Amino acid sequence: MLTLRKSQDRGYADHGWLRSFHSFSFAGYHDPRFMGYGNLRVINEDRIAPGTGFATHAHRDMEIISVVLSGALAHRDSMGNTTVIPAGDVQVMSAGSGVTHSEYNHASGEETHFLQIWIEPSQRGLQPSYDQMPFGWQAGQGLRRLASGQDQMGTLRIHADAALWAGHLAAGEAADLALDGARKAYVHLVRGSLRVNGQALQTGDAAMLEGEALLQLEAASEGALVLVFDLRA
Repeated sequence: MLTLRKSQDRGYADHGWLRSFHSFSFAGYHDPRFMGYGNLRVINEDRIAPGTGFATHAHRDMEIISVVLSGALAHRDSMGNTTVIPAGDVQVMSAGSGVTHSEYNHASGEETHFLQIWIEPSQRGLQPSYDQMPFGWQAGQGLRRLASGQDQMGTLRIHADAALWAGHLAAGEAADLALDGARKAYVHLVRGSLRVNGQALQTGDAAMLEGEALLQLEAASEGALVLVFDLRA
């Protein structure tokens, strides 16, 4: 079964310094039909104005993944990490027993565009941790695993029963991924046009899959940048 979630049906907030689309209920946006999907709790598409950002705030018991699409994100946290996440990098922060951090766009003339993703952890009260890795988004790579609940070379570790793939598909390129029909899969189209198991998606759209054994992706003429989640049912 495949269910489409159109981009225009997402929640939206405009705070002046921050514009954000919410795939699931978050902050002032609440829809009981979309409280998450499996153990995926948040996908926020955020655009931070130059010279602004999120002041220091706290998280607990959540796996937080940041995917920077353009611009850069300056990160500082209570674990002692002070980093800049440029476009093409992916960051994982396991909030565990508790962590505080801030996120800023220090550029004077460029917006920071990124996805903030929250996944519920398999255990609570874990030691907080941080990791970051450059991936880049070269077209024609097919699907590439970004993060996983298992130790795998070349991927970021998350403390969750989940995995995340990304694909930058060139025009007309196709990619398949075997699925466990007892689990859930979620496809988020970051940009471009894409067919997911025959269903057409445009930028910002998503597809929720249950009971499917195979995921088939095919990019349209403009290509596609896509995220794919394997999730606990």
